[in-house]
Formats: sequence, C-alpha cells, structure tokens
Amino acid sequence: MKRALGAYKEVLRLVRRLPPETRPYYAKYARENFVNYRDLDDSTSLDELFHRAYAHSTWVLNKYSVDESAAEKLKAICSK
Repeated sequence: MKRALGAYKEVLRLVRRLPPETRPYYAKYARENFVNYRDLDDSTSLDELFHRAYAHSTWVLNKYSVDESAAEKLKAICSK
C-alpha cells in the first residue's frame, strides 16, 4: 500500500508539470485508476499496474513535451 501511495503522489507531482488546462483531467484520471485497483493483492498484477502507471505517465509527459527525466522518481518507485 505504501508503494502505491508513493506512486500516486509522484504521478500527481508530474501532473503539475503539464499545461494548466490539462491538469484537472489527468489528476482525475490518475485518481480513478488508483482507486479502481486499490484492493488488488496479487503481486504479479501489482507489478504490471506499476509498470503501466510509469509507461502511461511518460507517454503523457512526451505528449506535452515535458522532459521524461522528470519521471525518474516514479520509475524508481514502480520498478522496486
């Protein structure tokens, strides 16, 4: 659970780097996705979800021309 909260917190930090008009959408999207999977216990599924969170976050950063290196902390959390 602590790892998931750390990933969520880091995703929200990354949302702040996006253009102001896109932030509410991506913050809501992140919240909904983290809430939907909060009861998952299978470690294999959790690792896959963390990988998807990182992959999606870097995709969004690239879409808005934000340096992908901003997601290094999220990468460290998701690859544990």
